Amino acid sequence: QGLMKGDKLEVEGPGPEPTAPQQPTEEEEALIEFHRSYRELFQFFCNNTTIHGAIRLVCSQHNRMKTAFWAVLWLCTFGMMYWQFGLLFGEYFSYPVSLNINLNSDKLVFPAVTVCTLNPYRYAEIKGELEELDHITEQTLFDLYKYNSSNTVAARPRGRRDLRETLPHPLQRLRAPPPPHGARRARSAASGVRDNNPQVDWKDWTIGFQLCNQNKSDCFYQTYSSGVDAVREWYRFHYINILSRLSDTLPPLEEDLLGNFIFACRFNQVSCNQANYSHFHHPVYGNCYTFNDKNNSNLWMSSMPGINNGLSLMLRTEQNDFIPLLSTVTGARVMVHGQDEPAFMDDGGFNVRPGVETSISMRKEALDRLGGNYGDCTKNGSDVPVKNLYRSKYTQQVCIHSCFQESMIEQCGCAYIFYPRPRDVEYCDYRKHSSWGYCYYKLQVDFSSDRLGCFTKCRKPCRNGSSRCYPDRTITPSTTKETELPNSTSSSRS
Repeated sequence: QGLMKGDKLEVEGPGPEPTAPQQPTEEEEALIEFHRSYRELFQFFCNNTTIHGAIRLVCSQHNRMKTAFWAVLWLCTFGMMYWQFGLLFGEYFSYPVSLNINLNSDKLVFPAVTVCTLNPYRYAEIKGELEELDHITEQTLFDLYKYNSSNTVAARPRGRRDLRETLPHPLQRLRAPPPPHGARRARSAASGVRDNNPQVDWKDWTIGFQLCNQNKSDCFYQTYSSGVDAVREWYRFHYINILSRLSDTLPPLEEDLLGNFIFACRFNQVSCNQANYSHFHHPVYGNCYTFNDKNNSNLWMSSMPGINNGLSLMLRTEQNDFIPLLSTVTGARVMVHGQDEPAFMDDGGFNVRPGVETSISMRKEALDRLGGNYGDCTKNGSDVPVKNLYRSKYTQQVCIHSCFQESMIEQCGCAYIFYPRPRDVEYCDYRKHSSWGYCYYKLQVDFSSDRLGCFTKCRKPCRNGSSRCYPDRTITPSTTKETELPNSTSSSRS
């Protein structure tokens, strides 16, 4: 198009030549590298941060009161932030767990039930072996308390001094503590018998028996303030030695046949048979029968509560043929446990009186523990440094008993008769192991205080199931006097 009057023609010429990049100034170069002071670094941080309140420290630098206020507020918020961080990290590394409790009423496997006769042997069969021990015990009771348990003590011509020479470790009455260089005194755990104890002036003297090591260089007295406790423990100690020599030769009680001890057995209103129970012999509690154990081909199942839907037993208990100084109760010993767990009658059993009907309600509890960082438990006991002497699965009680037996064999050279023994190891007997009593009672003290480390070594299983029992006794009327009965019956339901 043509140009109008007054317009100027502009001719584009070549553009300006590109200039070289400018060199950074000294201040810009300082921002890229380092600040000259901490004050400049702090001002740069406050000017460029997005933290609320930090910019106020720079903006209010001409007012010292505002600067101090915002500085304190800023430090407090930072302190609270790090405190919250500490709480969160502490809770995380404590490995917290949540506990979930579920109450179910489903169909469950009925637990194993073990019933014992509370009489290890017929007194008539073992009387020949215990006669000497019984005579010495009766004479000791007569000398200490003038108590005549039979009419033959006064007529026996032998004196106490003669009787003391027949058995080692005689029972003694100690009026003063023994010299400290010759012996040391130790108190054992009190026995369970507290009733009908003779009146003993325990402030003046105690009763016990002396135990020494192999070369008689160290001795101590196993003492008791109660005479009944001392006599029972002393009698039990000698009974263990006799039992260790005769355990393989003496026959057990005649209740090997189920009908001689158990008159009636029903589960869910169905009669039991020999396939539903197994038999074993306990050194103190006698013949024991375990119902519904792991050897049962068809385990019992329970789905309904009530005494008519559980196990019902009627037992026959002998009261006239017990070992007098060993058995202080009559009736039966009962324990409820798992199918693959041994029956620890001392730890978890309870007695059932004759002449009463006892109903036992049970509740099954299953506990799952978290291992690893959340807790110290073992899955099957393979990582526990204790050999399992029981032919059963791992439990903490199995491990503790096995640990004590290992310590007994290692330190005393023999096995305790109430626990399983390994092969080629003899049970303790003072005729073969003269100082085993000294070793055993010292070991008991170390075991109770966990100096043996058994409670530390034996960790709890990660999965554990147990049954809690709640006995309820009901006295049944009887028209016959108890003294006229040759035996008594006891009914038990669970």
